[in-house]
Amino acid sequence: MTLDAQITVIRNKFLQELKLAKTSKHIERLKVNYLGKKGSLQALMQLLKDATKEDRPFFGKQINDLKFEISSHLENSFKRLALEEETLKLENEYIDVTLPGRKHFWGRYHIVTLTMNKMIDAFVSMGFSVETGPDIDSDFYNFEGLNFAKDHPARDMQDTFYISEDLLLRTHTSNVQVRVMENFKPPIRCIAPGKCFRNETISSRSHVFFNQVELFYIDENVSFADLFATIDQFFVKFFEKPIETRFRPSYFPFVEPGMECDIKCILCSGQGCSLCKNTGWLEVFGAGMIHPNVLKAGGIDSEKYSGYAAGIGVERLAMLMHQINDIRLFTENDMRFLEQFDL
Repeated sequence: MTLDAQITVIRNKFLQELKLAKTSKHIERLKVNYLGKKGSLQALMQLLKDATKEDRPFFGKQINDLKFEISSHLENSFKRLALEEETLKLENEYIDVTLPGRKHFWGRYHIVTLTMNKMIDAFVSMGFSVETGPDIDSDFYNFEGLNFAKDHPARDMQDTFYISEDLLLRTHTSNVQVRVMENFKPPIRCIAPGKCFRNETISSRSHVFFNQVELFYIDENVSFADLFATIDQFFVKFFEKPIETRFRPSYFPFVEPGMECDIKCILCSGQGCSLCKNTGWLEVFGAGMIHPNVLKAGGIDSEKYSGYAAGIGVERLAMLMHQINDIRLFTENDMRFLEQFDL
């Protein structure tokens, strides 16, 4: 059979099959059979090489014309059948208007985020600005610049997640202190909220990651009295009532002198309960006067300026405010627990 005759046969066969096509899937099948890589037109192109040099332009044009004709028929038929199928689907679709509607649930902030936001709002209302730092930081900003000795236990792998010899996951948001001193001149009054990481055993009272709000104030003649007043005012704003506090001497490398702050248990009012381990008091944070070596590391004249710093655990305050006895509940994503806290 000549090439000319084969072209005519393929055209007639296609038109016959097109008439029998009743769905868009049939059209897609025809497209593969005639225009695909192994289709009829591709077979004609293979035969074209056997034609004489004089006949090739003529037969090549006929094949291209047939390809254009088939493509046009397929496109028009596909649009028509697809529209018919969609119309039929809509006509047959049934909606039961008596069924109850689907309930939509409002998103909400996590309790830790709510607590941190409330802490930030309290400090901002007291004149503190907000600064942030990287979760992955250098040994200098996390330890050395904060007056940690080279052999301090906190540098050990038991407490710190090291990424390399000099890079680590920050163990406190105090890593923001020296950065702020390098970029701003006193008076400096700011807080540094964020996530911290420590290589500790997970229990009801500790976790490998937690959130902290660091606060520090640097100016001329800053004293412990300024720190006490700031803390008392913060607790009034946060708990929305006066809270009795007590301060105990303690040691931290980046402050001198250092102290820890306890508040009277808000659950038992100091009478003793399981939350405060029957002591009537709850430890909430460590603080102190910024060590002169830390001021020097940040480029601050320690002879002219002084300052205080404190680090407050966000989860700790959330546990106190809502009488939560296990820190692990914050990260278990149990909706029964999380849904108890409003926006």
